Amino acid sequence: MSYGKMIHRAALGAAVCAALLQAPLFPAAVSAAETPQQEITDTTGTPDAAAAETPAVIDHSAEYKPVVNEFLKEGEGQPASETVPKTAPKYTGADREAEKELLKLNKQYAKEKAAARKARAAAEKEKAEVREKKQASRATFDLTLDVNNYKQQTMQVNGSAVTFRAYEGLPYAAKPYAPEYQKLNLYVPDAYFHGGSVNGYTAETAPIFLPNEVGGYMPGDAATPSETSRHGGANAVLRALSRGYVVAAPAIRGRTLQDANGYYVGKAPALIVDYKAAVRYVRFLRDKDLLHAGDTDRIIASGTSAGGALAALLGATGNSRDYEGYLKDIGAAKERDDIFAVQAYCPITNLDNADMAYEWMFNGIPMVNGSTLTEQQKKASAKLKESFATYLNDLNLKDEKGNVLNVAADGTGLFKEYIEGKYIEAAQTALDNGTSLGSPAWLTVSGGKVIFMDTVKYANAVKRLKSVPAFDSFDLSSGENSEFGDAETDRRHFTWYSLVESGELNLPDPETEKAEDEKAALAWRLAEGKPQERLALRKARIEKEKKQEALPTFQHVATPQVIHMMNPMYYIGTPDARTAPYWRIRHGVLDRDTALAIPAILALKLENEGSQVDFKAVWGYGHDGDYDLDQLFDWVDASIQDKVQKDAEAEAAEEAAKEAGHDRQAKDDIPVASQKGI
Repeated sequence: MSYGKMIHRAALGAAVCAALLQAPLFPAAVSAAETPQQEITDTTGTPDAAAAETPAVIDHSAEYKPVVNEFLKEGEGQPASETVPKTAPKYTGADREAEKELLKLNKQYAKEKAAARKARAAAEKEKAEVREKKQASRATFDLTLDVNNYKQQTMQVNGSAVTFRAYEGLPYAAKPYAPEYQKLNLYVPDAYFHGGSVNGYTAETAPIFLPNEVGGYMPGDAATPSETSRHGGANAVLRALSRGYVVAAPAIRGRTLQDANGYYVGKAPALIVDYKAAVRYVRFLRDKDLLHAGDTDRIIASGTSAGGALAALLGATGNSRDYEGYLKDIGAAKERDDIFAVQAYCPITNLDNADMAYEWMFNGIPMVNGSTLTEQQKKASAKLKESFATYLNDLNLKDEKGNVLNVAADGTGLFKEYIEGKYIEAAQTALDNGTSLGSPAWLTVSGGKVIFMDTVKYANAVKRLKSVPAFDSFDLSSGENSEFGDAETDRRHFTWYSLVESGELNLPDPETEKAEDEKAALAWRLAEGKPQERLALRKARIEKEKKQEALPTFQHVATPQVIHMMNPMYYIGTPDARTAPYWRIRHGVLDRDTALAIPAILALKLENEGSQVDFKAVWGYGHDGDYDLDQLFDWVDASIQDKVQKDAEAEAAEEAAKEAGHDRQAKDDIPVASQKGI
């Protein structure tokens, strides 16, 4: 079991060994209703209800011997053989008392656990009610649009004027927790209000660009058009407008936001809930004919870093019911939230498995920012690297040729070759474009061709940026730890491994716990037919479980459901979610904020599930985005044309099928004699 999956053992494995042995560990301990109710009244040696659950040990040391039938007459056949069943040993009075006590113990413990669960649920409900009362006074907004309340603006893109209407500060949630963020800016090319077209698009066909400005899972402001950007020239919003796109740019809550009562209102899954609400709002406006232009079947999300992760999450989780309660809570419009395409630059995603991927790449690099890793961190790095193989192999990812991309415990394998290929491809593209590669020790170039890449030398050259673990820090110091807090807790773990290693709850090492569970399961099986021994084992187990259940785990680690909702990998290819059909994913060759393995896993999963994916590493860039906007919008245009062509082909095939059906029906209606030409 990989450490990325151990978070799902949130109840600390009350019956782990049962699953390991594929047999019940302890009899009927789930609830009193499932516990046998028969009274033990037999005193003649016949097994009662309890004995039926724990039968006596049968002595198989000697073979059963055949008994010759002496009554057969000569010639009547061969002597028959029978087996004489052995008599099961009778239980002692002490055994019977132990059986009774075991049944009683299981019933009582089931009642205690049910009562404890009820008490915890009541306490959580009470806290939630108190919080809701304090937040009940939050403002309510009307999700409409005054079409006449706009500013007309004109800006320059490459010497050409771009005129558009700006509707800014529009609330996309009727009951927002942070009104200053839960709003968006809407920009529409002016040509669409006069029956014109831009770049071949009309008011009905124009794509809708949905960029977010989130970074580090912090609050993200709503983007605005600008003639300048950090990479020179117009920014993404203005470029999109110049290409004929409608732009809906939402502001989004983040991990540091607090309301007037001191409650955190931007912890997970607030960011993705807001992004979905923005999509629903745009569809709402278009359906109500309040938005003059834009094709809501052509929505494209875009973001960088945590914003790239957010774009990926939006694209993977379209219409999933997991988010409905949160969307209803903020008063989101009752619309779809699936989208057409995703541009994700260096997405900081798959967080509950990202630590393993990071150590798979950077294990063995002993320094970070001038500081030497501690012995605990070095040990953790090795363990996380080893666990990555288990996680990756369980995914059963395949390349375009159908090869399973696996990883061995030492980090080698076809997946490693796939990653090396992405770096080689990036270097070759740069070389073909006339870019000097310098003399990186980790690349081998011969005759103008990049022929080899050494991942160990690469890691030593670029060096690790983050400590161990890179995301779920033992001391809760990472931004991601803050992202997984809750309304009253700023920081929590989101992997079981880091929670254990942190020492916050003095939890046993997972491997030690697994070994102890296996030992306990074996002892239980060996005690079959020995009620007194099983009673002692059950008492010991219950005592251990009570100590575990008393730990305030929920205060230190995020719930599995929230972790699930923040990872697109759990939704791609599932019937509960509609995944975007087109994806463009970019990761800088010099990016050390997350390992290239993470976007690669995302891309491969999408491809394996049928999405069209353009995934590349990019030479000369680190953790960055929006550096190739012309290529981005060229890709969007090409994706739209691809979808148009596929739809046309599908429609033609459907018409042909209908026509063939009509022909068959017409033929069936002609008399047989006529069909034969008679």
